[in-house]
Amino acid sequence: MKTIPYQQIASVAVLALISVLTVACQSGDKSPKDKPAPEVGVMTIKLQSQPLETELPGRTAAHMVAEIRPQVGGIILKRAFTEGANVKAGELLYQIDPAPYQAAYASAQAALQKTEASLVSTRLKAERYAQLVKINAVSSQDNDDIQATLRQGEADLASAKAALETARINLAYTRIVSPIAGRVETSTVTPGALVTANQTTALTTVQQLDPIYVDITQPSSALLQLKRQLASGTLKKSGENATRMQVVLEDGSRYAHDGVLSVTGVTVNQSSGAVTLRAVVPNPEGLLLPGMYVRGILQEAVNTNAILIPQLAMSRNNRGEGTALVVDAENKVELRTLTVERAIGNQWLISKGLSAGEKLIVEGLQKVKVGDTVKSVEVAAPGVANTTPSPAGAAAPAAGK
Repeated sequence: MKTIPYQQIASVAVLALISVLTVACQSGDKSPKDKPAPEVGVMTIKLQSQPLETELPGRTAAHMVAEIRPQVGGIILKRAFTEGANVKAGELLYQIDPAPYQAAYASAQAALQKTEASLVSTRLKAERYAQLVKINAVSSQDNDDIQATLRQGEADLASAKAALETARINLAYTRIVSPIAGRVETSTVTPGALVTANQTTALTTVQQLDPIYVDITQPSSALLQLKRQLASGTLKKSGENATRMQVVLEDGSRYAHDGVLSVTGVTVNQSSGAVTLRAVVPNPEGLLLPGMYVRGILQEAVNTNAILIPQLAMSRNNRGEGTALVVDAENKVELRTLTVERAIGNQWLISKGLSAGEKLIVEGLQKVKVGDTVKSVEVAAPGVANTTPSPAGAAAPAAGK
């Protein structure tokens, strides 16, 4: 066999390696510098006027409550109302046996008539003695005695009139009427029951439910912060709307009628640290009942320089801080740490971290990272109707995830 020289083998290997490298360079990918910058959808941050609403827990309470108790004793003859029905002010609820009080009234009338008749004779005699004493026809002592008797008779007449009025009042009290208009509860007594004047147990209760009170509680710290922001000018009062309150029912639905804030508590509860606010709410259908749990939405003030961003545009870092990506003047992606004040619908109200005029990335978030150069395209914020197709719109579902 013929032996191939080592130098010839080495030359062939070098030629083969050069050929492979040449082919690889000719068929290789383009340089990363030739890649187009990824497109992202951005929204330009704008300052806007935003009413600030606060949702607080509360309970309903009757506008007026009257516990019905007898003011005279006796036997209940009848109950004149239907339990659970609406009654008018002055409407009869119970009738106490009036017989003994009618007799007392008649006796007081007779005593008054007797006193009046006696007083007529005494008054005439006193007038004659007053004339006779001037001509010394009667002694001064006799005149003084008859004048004293006249004044005593007049006092007896006044006492008799007062006794008659007392008897009339007691007779009227045998008719137990409702002092207010409202809904009457169940009765604790039936006809034939013996009741006493000013007893501790109420016969029934009448509650006025239209309008009705809604008592809500607000932390004193939140109230203090609101007052400070109003004083510094950060927030402005919302005018007449500051007294309006929307009511959310237990099932989450909105109540049809808005209330008006009437009272702000002046004392902080020592155990809960909250202040009680009271609103008057119309209740014509009787849907709200005392003791129901509701939530009240108050429009406290207006932030005239509010920055709102879509919730999908913000994420959280390991420390739980809000973060978002913006495009700077050199079209590079920059990370911002945000201070979130509150949620408003599907948006965040930002107090720190963003400024007016900056471009916030809202679409295509998954395609870029901090420091990348991007091409920004103005789009509508998620949740806002936009009839113009967005070049970066295809990335929106992924960004939403």
